Amino acid sequence: MDDMIRMKIMVVDDEVDMESLIRQQFRNQIREGVYDFVFAHNGLEALSLLIDQPEIRLILSDINMPEMDGLTLLLKLKELKYSWLKTVVVSAYGDMENIRTAMNRGAFDFLTKPISFDDLEITIDKSIAEITIAWKSSQEHDQLISIQQDLRTARNIQQSILPNIFPPFPEHPECSVYASMIAAKEVGGDFYDYFIIDNEHLGFVIGDVSGKGITAAIFMAVSRTLIRATGIKGVSTRECMNYVNRLLCSDNDSGMFVTVFYGILNLTNGEVEYVNAGHNPPYILSGNSTELVEMTGGPVLGCFEDVEYQSKKTQLKPGDLLFLFTDGVTEAFNNKEELYGEERLVRFLETQWSHSSEDLVKESIRSVSEFSSGAPQSDDITLTAIQYHGYS
Repeated sequence: MDDMIRMKIMVVDDEVDMESLIRQQFRNQIREGVYDFVFAHNGLEALSLLIDQPEIRLILSDINMPEMDGLTLLLKLKELKYSWLKTVVVSAYGDMENIRTAMNRGAFDFLTKPISFDDLEITIDKSIAEITIAWKSSQEHDQLISIQQDLRTARNIQQSILPNIFPPFPEHPECSVYASMIAAKEVGGDFYDYFIIDNEHLGFVIGDVSGKGITAAIFMAVSRTLIRATGIKGVSTRECMNYVNRLLCSDNDSGMFVTVFYGILNLTNGEVEYVNAGHNPPYILSGNSTELVEMTGGPVLGCFEDVEYQSKKTQLKPGDLLFLFTDGVTEAFNNKEELYGEERLVRFLETQWSHSSEDLVKESIRSVSEFSSGAPQSDDITLTAIQYHGYS
């Protein structure tokens, strides 16, 4: 039988025959385990019993008792803040002043003497129903708090695996990098990464996992780790994407996938070799012009195991900025349900060609935030900017 149905009931009364009357009246329910009674003779004994037996859920208390009366007991019980604990007070018929005081101090219900045991049983059943609701609500609240704590921990872990020290490579003045990921929920499915492959090559990636929540966050962590571990070996972007795609496709019971743009910047001449696996194409800010990076035609990672990705190349001149983003930018909504959109992004980027990589990312976030104007963030927003300064 459920613990909440078999809850303990404490009877607090200084009348010596009350215990025998209760046990006799409810002998069948006690035998069947429906009711479990404990007894105290005043408020002090009741508090002591409650400390020793915190599983007590219902208290039937007389108001007039020696040492500590029922009204004082109610004040003490209120201090305990047990949301699932209910108290029914018992007083003489016509003692409405004390009964009113008891109700004001948190009593759930009241009975008058001489007690009608039929009325007592109805009152107990009603109290049990209310206690069960309060207890379940308390359990659900505790579970929610635990989930929220777990999500906060997951968010901290996720943020910690993304590189966040800027500038990341002071020993390489040939380029500067800045990035940011703002999750729409506690944890996100977007990611970015960058790493030195060798003295002449910088690997960088941005990705967007399908779906939201913990599952997407796990898939994000796996995808990012696989790309970094493979790319840092110095293989081509095409080989890297082919290998990672096969790994993500194997045993992918969740059916998740990830869009990825992976590139390798040659630090000596500004050449960028890249593969676009279904991701938003980046922009190159060069002088006062903004150019879209050509697609490579590859599908998302994690869906088609036998696909062969093709790579392309583009060129950065000293001072050029490569701007990568996820669709959380272009698909941001404002309160009028208007999209930020690609055209607005291009107009914004056309005013940013003289900025640094850090300023470009921060100004982009500000632009999207101002456009959204308090509307709920519907998707993760992730941006990376790489500026090529030239080789010396």
